[in-house]
Amino acid sequence: MAFIRERDGKFSVVYKIKDDKGKVHQKSETFRKKKDAEKRRHEIEYQMDTGTFKVEKCTTIEELLAEYVKLYGREKWAVSTYSANVGLINNYILPVIGQAKVSDVNNHFVEKYYRDLGKMKAVQGANNKKNEGNVTPNTVFEIHKILRSCFRQAVKWGIMEKNPAVDATLPKRTKKKREIWDAETLMQAIEACDEKWLEAAFHLAFTATLRLGEILALTWDCVEISEEAIEENRCFIVINKIIERVSIEALEALEHKDVITVFPSKKKNNRTVLIMKTPKTETSNRKVYIPSHVGKCLVELKKEQDQTRELLGSEYKDYNLVLATSFGMPIGGSHLRDKMQEIIDEEGLPDVVFHSLRHTSVTYKLKLSGGDIKAVQGDSGHAQADMVTEVYGHILDEDRKKNAQMMERAFYNKENLNPDMHGQAGAVPNNSISVPGGIDAELLAKVLENPEMAALLTSLAKTMKIS
Repeated sequence: MAFIRERDGKFSVVYKIKDDKGKVHQKSETFRKKKDAEKRRHEIEYQMDTGTFKVEKCTTIEELLAEYVKLYGREKWAVSTYSANVGLINNYILPVIGQAKVSDVNNHFVEKYYRDLGKMKAVQGANNKKNEGNVTPNTVFEIHKILRSCFRQAVKWGIMEKNPAVDATLPKRTKKKREIWDAETLMQAIEACDEKWLEAAFHLAFTATLRLGEILALTWDCVEISEEAIEENRCFIVINKIIERVSIEALEALEHKDVITVFPSKKKNNRTVLIMKTPKTETSNRKVYIPSHVGKCLVELKKEQDQTRELLGSEYKDYNLVLATSFGMPIGGSHLRDKMQEIIDEEGLPDVVFHSLRHTSVTYKLKLSGGDIKAVQGDSGHAQADMVTEVYGHILDEDRKKNAQMMERAFYNKENLNPDMHGQAGAVPNNSISVPGGIDAELLAKVLENPEMAALLTSLAKTMKIS
C-alpha cells in the first residue's frame, strides 16, 4: 500500500511496484500540498485494490524525460532553471536521442551522443541567447547535468540498473577569463554616473558583492542606513530576494513557485514576465555590511524617491524598491547594462559586463582581508568556497609576480642587498603613522604597501566630502 512521507515541507506518496522481472522497487511522487498527496495516495490504493493500477512505462528517452520533468523538475528547479533545462531538452536532447530506447542507453551511447553534439549547429534563440557556430562544450556540459540527474532518478525508480552518464567523458571546456576593472577605473565610472540610482548600483555591486538580480530586488525595508548606523559605520543590507525575467510557460508550469511578485507588463502577448522571487539557495540569503559612504549615497537616493512619490501621488507604483524608475517600477537589467555601456563608450573604459563588478569586489575584499575566504564567501553568497578561491588563486599569481619584480630590484639591480627580514625594508621612518588599538599593524602596513590598494583608497578619498 502507499504512505505519505513529509520532508522539507513537501509531501511524497511512497509505494512499491514490481518490474517485468518480478523485482520490487520503491517509487515516490512528491507534492507541495498535503491535500494533493492525500488525494494521490487514495487514488493509488484504490487502483491497487481494484487491480487497475498501472505504472507509467518509460521505454524511450522522451518518455523518461517527461516523467523526470514532471516528478523531479517541477519540484526541484527554480523558474529560470526550469525554463533553461526544458529549452535544452527540447532543442538538443529530444530531436537527437528522444526516440532511443532506455534499455539501449549505456556509457558508450552517452559519450557518442556528446561527441555528435559538438558537430551540430547551435539552435538559434535557444534559452534567449544568440548562438553562432556549433554546440559548445559548455552547452554539452549543461546537457550532461540534465541527463546525469535524470538517469539517477531512473535508477531510483527502478527504470535503469545504473547511471550511464556518471563516468561519461565530456569535451574539454576552456574557461574564459573574465576581464575586470581595477579600483581607479571603477571610481571613474561612478563619477561619470548622471543618475543616483546608477551610482547606487555600482556601489552596491562593488562594496556588497551583489548579483544584478539581487541589486534590482533590494527593498528599503532591507536597508539599515539610519543616522546612527552611518555615524557608527555599521550600515548593512539584507539580501533575501532576486528579480529576474522568466518565461510565462515556466512560471505556470511551476505554479508560481517561490514567486513573491509578478510585475505588470507593458506589452500584450509577452512570452516572458519580470518577477521577484526568493533566492535559489540558502547561502544567497545573507546580511552584508556596507561602508558609511555608500549608506550616505542611499540616503540621498531615498530622498529623491520620496520627492518623486509625493509629486506623482497615485500614479507612483510603490514596490518599495531601492532601484526604481520614475514611476516606482523595477529598473530593467538590460537598461542598467545599457547605461553602463554608455559610460564605457564615453569614458573609454575597458569593456566589461556588469557581473565583472562582483568579481572586482571579491578580488579587493580578499586583498583587504588578507585572504579571509570565509568572510568574503559570506558577503558574496557563494554556495562553495572554491568559487571564491578561484579568484584568490588569481591574486596569489599577481603577488608571486610582484615578488619576482621585488627580487629583481633588490638583488639583481642591487637596490637593497640586505633587506630587513622582518618586513621593514625600505620603510621611511618619517612616514610612520600611529595605529589605533585593535588594528592589526602588520596587516595595515601590507594593505598600504599594495599599489592597487593605494589607488583604491586615493580614489575613495576623492569621492568623499570632508565636513
